[in-house]
Amino acid sequence: MQTERERRFPGPRRGQLVFALVLMVFGLILLAQTPTQTRWVAKTGFFAQPRFWPAVGLMALVGLGGLHLAKLPWRRFTGADWVEVRKWAAALEYAIWFMAYVLVVPVIGYLPASILFAATLSWRLGYRTTRMIAVSILFAIATVIVFKSFLSVKIPGGMIYEYLPGAVRSFFILNL
Repeated sequence: MQTERERRFPGPRRGQLVFALVLMVFGLILLAQTPTQTRWVAKTGFFAQPRFWPAVGLMALVGLGGLHLAKLPWRRFTGADWVEVRKWAAALEYAIWFMAYVLVVPVIGYLPASILFAATLSWRLGYRTTRMIAVSILFAIATVIVFKSFLSVKIPGGMIYEYLPGAVRSFFILNL
């Protein structure tokens, strides 16, 4: 049975407890890593220390997560919490897609990887008509043109290009 305080809570209930706990645990893990990932430099001002601002941010993360947890009127998980967590986890799929893309680009090259992933993600999202796959491929080509030509982003050529003959290899490495 809900208490009066739980009933009067103004925000949505689902996921609040999980969010506060994850925020605190994540912050504590990162805060514990601060001594090995940053350093304290001699003869440097207190506020200019490389360790100072990351530590302040992580302490705020832990403190605000704890405050969020303290202000919640309940301390038990419900089915709605786990439904919300599944929604959050679904968003992580796209982070995995991006990491796979980052790993594939140095192997097959920027243009082929962009075309492959744009078409595959379009298919995954349910845009399975020939027209939509073609639009995604054109978008990938346009993205490569903008990044390589107009923005002059230096992205290394794919390892697969090493097997091409001399002049073709140079063109592919520099342009694709």
